[in-house]
This record gives sequence, C-alpha cells and structure tokens, in this order.
Amino acid sequence: MDDDSPNDVSLHIEFRCEDDSWQALPDVETLIGQALRLAWSGGTGGAGDTGRAPRAEVSVLLAGDTTLQALNREWRGKDRPTNVLSFPGPDMPVPAEDGTLVCHLGDLALSYQTLAREADKEDKPLAHHLQHLAVHGMLHLQGHDHETEEEAEEMEALERTLLARLGIPDPYAA
Repeated sequence: MDDDSPNDVSLHIEFRCEDDSWQALPDVETLIGQALRLAWSGGTGGAGDTGRAPRAEVSVLLAGDTTLQALNREWRGKDRPTNVLSFPGPDMPVPAEDGTLVCHLGDLALSYQTLAREADKEDKPLAHHLQHLAVHGMLHLQGHDHETEEEAEEMEALERTLLARLGIPDPYAA
C-alpha cells in the first residue's frame, strides 16, 4: 500500500494480521491506511523526518490481547494488554532491496479485544476508535509523546485536528 505525502515521499504500509477477530472490520487496512497517511502528512510535516529517503514505511501488527500483553510486558514492564503500542524505527534511512533509500518509521501493534472493549465502554464507533489509535500511534512514531501535561495537551490537540479531517468527533470530549 503506497501513497505520496504532500512532500513527495511515498508511505508504504505493511500489514500482518495474527488474530481472526479483526475480520469483524473488513475494511481495517483501509481505515488504518487513511489514518496513518493523514498523520504522516499532518503530524510533523511528514517528509522532514525521513532524511533524504524518497520512501517511508511503517509496519502494522493486527493482534489480540495476549500478544499486546506480552509486548507491553517485554518493552514497557506493564503486564497487561493495551490498545496500541508504537516502536519507532531507526533515525537513519537504509537501502531497500532495489537500492533506494527507505526510512522505516517504525512498527505499530493493535489489540482488537482492547480496542473493541474501549469503543463499547465509551460508546464510540469501532472504526472511529481504530482510526484514533492509528493516528495516535503514528504520532508517536514521529516523535510526539504525552509524558508531561504539556506534551499531552499538544499531542491531543493535534489528534483532534487530524481526526476532525476524517469526520471523527473529539475522542477526548467528556
């Protein structure tokens, strides 16, 4: 799945599904792709983060609670499932098999069960919550964080702006 950002840097998204629950969202790759491309082009200017690579890529793992819990325990020391995990890639572009430079932005992992529980609890459409988490994860890959209140406010404001462009209401509204 390739597309060009406004900065003429192609974004390739590689999907891997290891949990059959994701079949409940037959357009999952399209929904995630829309959200990632929007965050890529509007998160931090997109191409500015790729060095001189003409192509950027991100990998998306569609998994379940068991996998996300194991990843969360291994990488964050938290022994519980979570909705999305972001693993930023290296800062330097690397040569692809065809010799062109590629910037691997990183990997995202999403849990269907946690996503579905949260959407149900918050009375949100599952597709909206999925796209919110995809935007959130991509912003992490671009260097955004929410460790401090100031960072959280900045990141949430950017998420609201991007999600509004997808027609999704403010996910943080009470």
